[in-house]
Amino acid sequence: MSEPTDLSPTIIESLYREALDLADEVRAAFDMSRPLDLAGADEDLARIALSCEALRTTTRMMHAIAWLLNQRAFFAGELSEYQLRHHGRLPAGQPLSDEDQLAMLGPSLVEMIHRTERFHARIERLDAAWRQRFAGQATPLDGLRNRIGSALGT
Repeated sequence: MSEPTDLSPTIIESLYREALDLADEVRAAFDMSRPLDLAGADEDLARIALSCEALRTTTRMMHAIAWLLNQRAFFAGELSEYQLRHHGRLPAGQPLSDEDQLAMLGPSLVEMIHRTERFHARIERLDAAWRQRFAGQATPLDGLRNRIGSALGT
């Protein structure tokens, strides 16, 4: 397996701009003040589905943007590599959209939701590849444990 490519400021800036554009599209799509294009027969269930998908989608995008902001801060010298490795991680386990709920929404909204899922998956892959570089490397905590173990004779 080849070494993962290092992230660069250019890649991060490009992804950040893309994330902001997509987040703005998400905000506009889930603007609850405009008439809704709901494909479901039961309007109440469709509104619940819309609310659930709005929460999932905005959370997904905000996590991606937060990760990108941490990367930008690292490249700007505002975070150390240690801080980024320990506090700049992308939260795991983001739920995908519920297909039954998506069936109640309009096709353009569903397509936009799927684009956010694909974007978040790209960020997950980048985060995993970047973190894989550090797999097996000793951390300062490991060094402290080794010194304590040596001192105690274990």
